[in-house]
Amino acid sequence: MSLYLEYIKEIEIRKNELGLAPLPIDAADLLSEIIAQIKDLGNEHREDSLNFFIYNTLPGTTSAASVKSAFLKEIILGESVVAEITPTFAFELLSHMKGGPSIEVLLDLALSDDAPVAELAADVLKTQVFLYDADTARLEAAFKAGNAIAKDILESYAQAEFFTKLPNIAEKIEVVTYIAGEGDISTDLLSPGHQAHSRADRELHGKCMITPEAQQEIQALQAKHPDAKVMLIAEKGTMGVGSSRMSGVNNVALWAGEQASPYVPFINIAPVVAGTNGISPIFLTTVDVTGGIGLDLKNWVKKTDASGKTVIDENGDAVLEEAYSVATGTVLTIDTKAKKLFNGEQELADISSAFTPQKVEFMKAGGSYALVFGKKLQTLAAEMLGVKPTQVFASSKETSIEGQGLTAVEKIFNNNALGVTSESALHAGSDVRVRVNIVGSQDTTGPMTCQELSAMAASTISPLVDGAYQSGCHTASVWDGKAKANTPKLMSFMNDFGLITARDPKGIYHSMTDVIHKVLNDITVDDRAIIIGGDSHTRMSKGVAFGADSGTVAIALATGEAAMPIPDSVKVTFKGKMKSHMDFRDVVHSTQAQMLKQFDGENVFQGRVIEVHIGTLLADQAFTFTDWSAEMKAKAAICISQDDTLIQSLELAKSRIQIMIDKGMENPAKTLHGLIALADKRIEEIKSGSNPALAPDDNAKYYAEVVIDLDALNEPMIADPDVNNEDVSKRYTHDVIRPVSFYNGKSVDLGFVGSCMVHKGDMQIIAQMLRNIEKQNGSVSFKAPLVIAPPTYNIVDELKAEGDWEILQKYSGFEFDDSHPKDAARTKYENIMYLERPGCNLCMGNQEKAEPGDTVIATSTRLFQGRVVADTAEKKGESLLGSTPLVVLSTVLGRFPTIEEYKSAVEGINLTDFVPPTQEMSTKFEGKPVPVKMV
Repeated sequence: MSLYLEYIKEIEIRKNELGLAPLPIDAADLLSEIIAQIKDLGNEHREDSLNFFIYNTLPGTTSAASVKSAFLKEIILGESVVAEITPTFAFELLSHMKGGPSIEVLLDLALSDDAPVAELAADVLKTQVFLYDADTARLEAAFKAGNAIAKDILESYAQAEFFTKLPNIAEKIEVVTYIAGEGDISTDLLSPGHQAHSRADRELHGKCMITPEAQQEIQALQAKHPDAKVMLIAEKGTMGVGSSRMSGVNNVALWAGEQASPYVPFINIAPVVAGTNGISPIFLTTVDVTGGIGLDLKNWVKKTDASGKTVIDENGDAVLEEAYSVATGTVLTIDTKAKKLFNGEQELADISSAFTPQKVEFMKAGGSYALVFGKKLQTLAAEMLGVKPTQVFASSKETSIEGQGLTAVEKIFNNNALGVTSESALHAGSDVRVRVNIVGSQDTTGPMTCQELSAMAASTISPLVDGAYQSGCHTASVWDGKAKANTPKLMSFMNDFGLITARDPKGIYHSMTDVIHKVLNDITVDDRAIIIGGDSHTRMSKGVAFGADSGTVAIALATGEAAMPIPDSVKVTFKGKMKSHMDFRDVVHSTQAQMLKQFDGENVFQGRVIEVHIGTLLADQAFTFTDWSAEMKAKAAICISQDDTLIQSLELAKSRIQIMIDKGMENPAKTLHGLIALADKRIEEIKSGSNPALAPDDNAKYYAEVVIDLDALNEPMIADPDVNNEDVSKRYTHDVIRPVSFYNGKSVDLGFVGSCMVHKGDMQIIAQMLRNIEKQNGSVSFKAPLVIAPPTYNIVDELKAEGDWEILQKYSGFEFDDSHPKDAARTKYENIMYLERPGCNLCMGNQEKAEPGDTVIATSTRLFQGRVVADTAEKKGESLLGSTPLVVLSTVLGRFPTIEEYKSAVEGINLTDFVPPTQEMSTKFEGKPVPVKMV
């Protein structure tokens, strides 16, 4: 059977079984057969073949794009004649292919001796921005050789005509509201974790957004209000918490956005989303990628009494009252010029934060990628011509404040800033292009990152990046048909692109399904580094890390750059002394609880960087705090460490990178060796005193300062989804923190120790608890299942070498076997301990899940509805989050322990080495007075 007939068969299956359109074409062989049928005027499949060629072929660097570009070149040169595709139309099709082989063809034509064709090709090239070194090198060589067309193209780039000739955004945008949910809306609602396997198939994945009923309601609103965009709203909450998921924004755009190109299927842009408390920072970045609009509505406000004090309910929470209604079906107007939201003539809200000059540029350009590449292209063209770039883009904001020191994040941004004109250090609020040192891609968003890289015509990693890693952790639990179909292709693409990959496509080294964040934490070897990772928990305890969508990861890989404002910081310090029975996870939860109490329920962490002065805790353990900062809704977190602690953390990182080398994971660029060299350099700087561990200046300015009282911490603290709260908006947030005594013997159906929140010390705690219980009772038995997923293979190897793995094996009823991995997800659990493969496991919810309706106690990060455990008609599933010792003891007892039982179980175990620093961890400000600068 021909490839084409196989494709037709696949189309029928998609249509009949799934109700889907044909899968977009990315393969050269299939498109070559389609082109042959187009050339055969009598072919029975010719009309369909024309439609597939024009409307259903993916652009960028796909092999199909190469074939399509070559055929369009033939048509333009008259070597092939297709009545339905004139040379003019062929140029139009090339203009929508956005880079890679299409640019090569356009350059061939523009630099040819055929003057009329060259001029037409030049006109198209002037609209393109996804050019790489090989492309610009061709233009430069032709320009230096006196080619007038090359000069004309470069002059156009230097004037940024690819941007200036685009239409401006509309002054008035009508929207019709759709309340997607009450309270915080996680991106799981927009793109469920258990549907991760389908994200690269955009139409198929779009079917999983919210519910089929919600999709029908959105379509009904569109039919009723054809001139308005549907705006999805998180009522009384924040939109897009939890994950920086491009697939969530893609789904919203698919149902309520605009088609990016008539010739590229299911790539939609420009959605409008909103929340009472705005948009989660990590999700807002993703909205910017698509040129969308994200609004902070503030439509519910704290109720005050006659004296102006906030009214509190019986639970101690602020009572909210509605400032204005956004009920589903309400037609509103966004005035982009006045930057106001209106209902008719009534002004509802100031929305200027959504329409900064930079965000307006993203909207005009159809997304942030085009701006990043366009600005770079303009700079290159101007340099080649020996002129200054025409000032057409919004001026970068470079703010320096006289006499004010720098926070840790301000120091990191200044250290990595690119293209800054100010001679003075920059403070929060400045808009900065920065170099990205470390990049991480994970396996459920990775296929989309590959698509994004292909769409922007990138073929190799930027030399600016020190190291990049492609994980296999999100699909590590079950080696099922979906994983087998997606993962090898992903690893092959990323391996060829220049990343260190968890799986070796060539089969030389053993699969390392390690949790991505733990690996990134190990390969980050500079406390001044900037890290971008394709997951919200990219929150390193060295440097500053930002969770990002698949597209932002792609642009960081391709360019080695990112652009963002320098964020404000909140300083967190500690006082008092930890009690011996408390775990560091309890400190993390208590930080959130005490912060909310100190600020009358206002989350001062939201959208800001948490600068936590940990000091004495190694990066492995400190990561527990920075990781949780995603649930605190912070933009990022930075650990301030003492010199000797940082050196120990770097030495540990070096040893683990060396293990990766020993396992055969090094690439031809010797990336891992380079990271060890960077670590050695940083260690020497610290030891010599030439560049001590990162610390803020003593007069740095913070948005807020939070002091956590360790003396007030007496019981294990649990983050509770509060599934039965009468106020729907308060369910499934991470803000309800309760002591274990609250649960008073509540039954536990399953326990989970794993995900990125645990480290080697947690595994050692489990081993010691088993020994203690064995000593007290003669053996260990479980009244509820206990699932354990170590974070990395390195940790497993270390536990085996040190003897702790043996006691885990002794009491496990199941132990992972990489030679025979599970090929189906577990649906029922026995009351045993399961030693699962390193990876995310239950935390992801895309493969393994607890039984519906279970009460789960986990070390995980996710308590979203349906993520770890689904509901039943009789009972809501609960994913409560706590420390490792609490989880272990709860499964042994089959219930939450009393505080006395808990203290007895952990007696003699060193749960944490955390001790608050005894001295202020800052440097003396010695900066020169400088004025505020706006450049």
